Amino acid sequence: MTMAAAIDYPTAAGPDASRIARVDVLDDLAAAEATWRSLEAPEQLSTPYQRFDFQAAWQSHIGAQEGLRPFVVIAYDSGGQPLLLLPLGARHENGMQVASFLGGKHVTFNMPLWRRDFAASAGKADIDALLRGIRQQPRKIDVLVLARQPARWLGIANPLALLPSQASTNDCPVLNMVPGAAPTDRVSHSFRKRLRSKEKKYEILPGYRYFLATSDAEIKRVLDAFFAIKPLRMAEQKLPNVFAEPGVEDFIRTACLATRDGGRVIDIHALECDEEVIALFAGVADAGRFSMMFNTYTMSANSKYSPGLILMRTIIDRYAERGITSLDLGIGSDDYKKMFCKDDEPIFDSFVPLTSRGRLGAMGLSSLAHAKRLVKQTPALLQMAHLLRNAFQR
Repeated sequence: MTMAAAIDYPTAAGPDASRIARVDVLDDLAAAEATWRSLEAPEQLSTPYQRFDFQAAWQSHIGAQEGLRPFVVIAYDSGGQPLLLLPLGARHENGMQVASFLGGKHVTFNMPLWRRDFAASAGKADIDALLRGIRQQPRKIDVLVLARQPARWLGIANPLALLPSQASTNDCPVLNMVPGAAPTDRVSHSFRKRLRSKEKKYEILPGYRYFLATSDAEIKRVLDAFFAIKPLRMAEQKLPNVFAEPGVEDFIRTACLATRDGGRVIDIHALECDEEVIALFAGVADAGRFSMMFNTYTMSANSKYSPGLILMRTIIDRYAERGITSLDLGIGSDDYKKMFCKDDEPIFDSFVPLTSRGRLGAMGLSSLAHAKRLVKQTPALLQMAHLLRNAFQR
């Protein structure tokens, strides 16, 4: 069943007036698809994680099974043109209706899809009007949980940063690349030399090559390798296999096979030889950013010479040559990420109460997120958390 509730505002004038004239909420992704895809266009502003095909695959295979119902917010101007689309899902949690971004933990960055000119100039009156429109919907939401948002995207400030916010639990290391710069500005000469020496060990293997998986057959073959290797890697690290959770494999396979503009919704880069897939990195890309989602490398003796680092160097050079100006390896402070990504992307969360009941819930969620960040940023507490996790997994 499709629900479309429209809230119209009287036309206002003056410097503090909002350009938002109407707010709709849809509970069916298909009903939002046309508007959604129009805001994915290169001349607009969004991250590749919020593409319709990516989000629809996630909702179909994971979100629906978790009891999440779409709550897609669309704001329009007085001419009926969409200004933004906020891709949310809602469910009952701890006695409250909580709405959060679709995509869950499989998304590094969350952000609305914006009409670019509106995003570049949106002010407090616009954000207030958006919240008022959501608050007045028949389907009541107590708290908006707007987590892992970039402060800026492609040089434009995220207007949702005007809401009260706090630093996210984890930072996101990022490599900023200057167009036309020498390759050694991206990856140092000494690091390249070490990796080149290691790569020579692979070049003697029959069929050794780097490739971007483009055909259905290549994608399926590489994903088969990933889902065989990754559980072994995670067990080796004493980590839970999140890829074995219900719906995850189906989501990844669906999204990787989905097409967009002659390419794929998720790009898979790999090193292989005739015997096996040696390493792979998969992520999403747009005109300005590549963002890694998942990766693994072989359990065989071919793992000896840092195939993941060799592949990462190759990916960095490939995207730099195509005009990409920034690259991230996902949220977290793993050592290999810091080898390539020297800066940190400012990431923030907002917990926005929309009802009196939601005020207490927002405070609790905010405090919990603060505590998680404190643990992650304090080595002694983080070590204790790891010890406790390992103890419970024995």
